[in-house]
Amino acid sequence: MSTSEKIPTLVFVPCFSGAPWSAEQLAPYGDAPKRTLRLPEGVDDIERYADHVEEAVADLDDYVLVGDSFGANIALALATRRPEGLRALVLSGGFAANPVDSKPWKALMRVIGRARGPLYTQLTLRAHAHRLASPFDGEGQVPWSEARSRELFLANTPAASFDARVRASLTADYVAALGRVEVPTLLLTPSHDVLIGEDASRIMLAGIPDAREVVLPRTGHMLRFSHPVTYAAAVEDFLAAQPTPRKDIDA
Repeated sequence: MSTSEKIPTLVFVPCFSGAPWSAEQLAPYGDAPKRTLRLPEGVDDIERYADHVEEAVADLDDYVLVGDSFGANIALALATRRPEGLRALVLSGGFAANPVDSKPWKALMRVIGRARGPLYTQLTLRAHAHRLASPFDGEGQVPWSEARSRELFLANTPAASFDARVRASLTADYVAALGRVEVPTLLLTPSHDVLIGEDASRIMLAGIPDAREVVLPRTGHMLRFSHPVTYAAAVEDFLAAQPTPRKDIDA
């Protein structure tokens, strides 16, 4: 019998840009087994994104889903399926439904999401980058800016995929399914987030049976990019506090 703890694979689910988590964002997790992926293009349904992630973890029997923003909604969708092997769930800047609580902005998102060509690169992405920004983006381990957010989307997100993800995020609703999440869940909430409504974390905290929230001070919606060390420390503290599963003790 061994009492050594098996380390679960950390599976990082991308944000709205669709880009895999970068080496810079993964480095703070040290030698822990890690896996990330790129989101498929042109998909307008969260369940199909969850299918994509489920296929990517099919070979894992012990893993933690770490989803950021749009990726948090995808990770949540997969967690409600109660997949075998899922040990814990981390959701940052995430939501169960209705991520944008401003009705005018929600209507505008639908309109600008349909933009193509220069309208997409010059209007849609500039407006989106502005909504992502916070006063604290420049204070982190990796100083961030609206310009860097726009560059992220220019490099990784075709206009059709941006449009499809807008529709997916505005139509997804997992509020009634939150009770199906059976694993310990950490909600990582930035202290300043214009994009995601204030009710998002409260709804998840109330609905997920074993959920806790950590609000990271002086961070914004792009905290994964601007504060990767702070982000990783919160994840590692959460996972260190979880009991070792019986199957690992008996292995």
